Amino acid sequence: MPTFQADEAQSYEQRITRLIPGYDLLHELTAAQLKTLLPDEATILVIGAGTGKDILALAQLNPHWHFIAQDISEDMLAIADQNFTNSGLSSRVTIVCGELEPNMGHIDAALCLLVMHFLPDNGDKQALLKTIRAQLPSRAPLFLADLMAPETEFERESQLVACRELGLTEVGEQRMRHNLQHEFFALDRMRLAELLDHTGFGVPHYYFKALGFTGIVCRAE
Repeated sequence: MPTFQADEAQSYEQRITRLIPGYDLLHELTAAQLKTLLPDEATILVIGAGTGKDILALAQLNPHWHFIAQDISEDMLAIADQNFTNSGLSSRVTIVCGELEPNMGHIDAALCLLVMHFLPDNGDKQALLKTIRAQLPSRAPLFLADLMAPETEFERESQLVACRELGLTEVGEQRMRHNLQHEFFALDRMRLAELLDHTGFGVPHYYFKALGFTGIVCRAE
């Protein structure tokens, strides 16, 4: 799983919008549902928080929400920490560098956006979902977005066309082609539902689809 260090951490926010069609819309739709579901005093766990962009946006929706920002990249979290400080949010965010810790306190919802496709389906995906479930009380929602297995024979090529329109360079396209074939571990819908069921989550409800990228919400059972 990549840790996005040094230059990759610095350039992440500029690159990611060229790699994922509908990136901003995914986050807007997720935020709208959180605002609908959660009370004012909620705590949101963000897995793979990166540079903190998600949290910065969510914090504007509700001035009372608190956040746990988890990532395995120290460099990404250093950028996030500075962003939180600059925005006056440090008192509302707990930063966790490394794997999720047990018993992190009461958590009302979890976000795991664009993380799980980096993990092979050799027990790693299931272990992550199981760890997330252990943090959540019954009925708490998990918002999960991931690269899914293609549903048509032209979906992957269409992704690359869309990314070129978003400004992806020729070098970036070649790297993306390699990653799609060798670095990402996409699930189909049936396997995702199976993993969620095995780790204590309910039926996934799909709320976002942009070619290969899909967003779902499910609840802890």
